[in-house]
Amino acid sequence: MLPVTKKSKMRKRTRRAHQALTAAQLLACPQCGRAKRSHVACGNCGYVNSHTRIDIGTTEG
Repeated sequence: MLPVTKKSKMRKRTRRAHQALTAAQLLACPQCGRAKRSHVACGNCGYVNSHTRIDIGTTEG
């Protein structure tokens, strides 16, 4: 099925101007110093915040 009318380059590029990807914001983990995303457990030590820590390294299966 073909589009009814052709979209101009300007309309296409204007629409796609809002679809740009942004780099993830990384913070240094206060426990081990490795880079981690905010509000996410550290992949190295499992530290989330001062109240929460997740055990890392256990595999199921």
